[in-house]
Amino acid sequence: MLDINFIRNNQDLVEKSTREKGYQADIPSLLKLDDERKAILQEVEALRRERNEVASQMKGGKPSAELISKGKSIKEKLAEKEPQLSEVEQHLSEILKQVPNIIFDDVPLGGEECSVEISSWGGKPEHGVDHLDYATSRSWLDFERGAKVAGAKFYYLKDGLALLENALLQFGLKKVTEHGFHYMTVPDMVSGKILEGCGFNPRSSAQSDEYYIEGEDLAMIATAEMPLTGYHMDEIIDEKDLPLCYAGYSACFRKEAGTYGKYTRGLFRVHQFNKLEMYVFCLPEKSKETHEQIREIEEEIWQEIGIPYRVINIAAGDLGAPAAKKYDIEYWSPVNQKYQELTSCSNCTDFQARSLNIRVRRENGNIEVLHTLNGTAISLARTMVALIENYAEPDGKLKVPAVLQPYLGGVTEL
Repeated sequence: MLDINFIRNNQDLVEKSTREKGYQADIPSLLKLDDERKAILQEVEALRRERNEVASQMKGGKPSAELISKGKSIKEKLAEKEPQLSEVEQHLSEILKQVPNIIFDDVPLGGEECSVEISSWGGKPEHGVDHLDYATSRSWLDFERGAKVAGAKFYYLKDGLALLENALLQFGLKKVTEHGFHYMTVPDMVSGKILEGCGFNPRSSAQSDEYYIEGEDLAMIATAEMPLTGYHMDEIIDEKDLPLCYAGYSACFRKEAGTYGKYTRGLFRVHQFNKLEMYVFCLPEKSKETHEQIREIEEEIWQEIGIPYRVINIAAGDLGAPAAKKYDIEYWSPVNQKYQELTSCSNCTDFQARSLNIRVRRENGNIEVLHTLNGTAISLARTMVALIENYAEPDGKLKVPAVLQPYLGGVTEL
């Protein structure tokens, strides 16, 4: 969440950024409620001081009737004011969670169609193979039995495609660890506090994407970003130890709500898939530089695999609540003759860290909120779509990119 004092001192900026992102938040009411909170807090603190003074005076002898009466009066007033303070603080917190992070100056304004291409790599092949038809015909992919067991858009991977998924993970791990990321496996569930702290607040209830565990304060994770963000919750990290770079591997569970009109064929948009995620905790002054470094690692991965792509600077109206800026890498689909989303990387500045109380202790002793960033190394389901479309050969075999061959026993085709 944003700092309430930052909102107060930058009201116009926050209101503009909130509108540009397409969120609804009543900033004037938020600030008015904060004024109310401050006023009640002053009363409560004054009463608590009086209570302590009275308690001190009562020590060492029999208190007077007047002192007892005063203590009782203070107790009654606190019994009235403290619940008021708690109620106002809770209401303030609820509204504050509706305010998204502000956007950077170089973020394009407008909706999804206003996102700007900043670079591209590779050509635009004109012929490709539909991944669903191809993988199904080779008995590599089984949506029918997945639906029988778990429901629509769940699936089984078999033989060549399952082995290819493992090869992609091993290659991705090699790349991120070479760049200094520490590999982690993570919980597949997080508490509501972590979910809220990450800022996964949909614009509407129809877009809520998480699977919740009935009767438990738990949700299935939509990305390893969630448990990775919570890893250092309520901690203070020394400046000398930053940046902290983690690579989390996990299954990802998504209802895929609010996806009407988007491309959903086969593996491209499913309810469960595996993903290797990069995550960085860093100093505030380093986050913009770090964001570019994460993007460069992502590009390095796709260039080595040999998938044509472009990088786009995502427009404000298509940004989620936590991100101040986001890049998407879209691969060229020779089947659909257009670019389609493959990976992304976001700079969330101090938005998530403030919510989860993750801070840095500077060398001079000062303590402040640090910055968090995330980026997809490899989203395995979509990567397999891109590989089949770009590497399936006329004879029905699948050519294996050179960088993946060591993880498949040296075979050049499947």
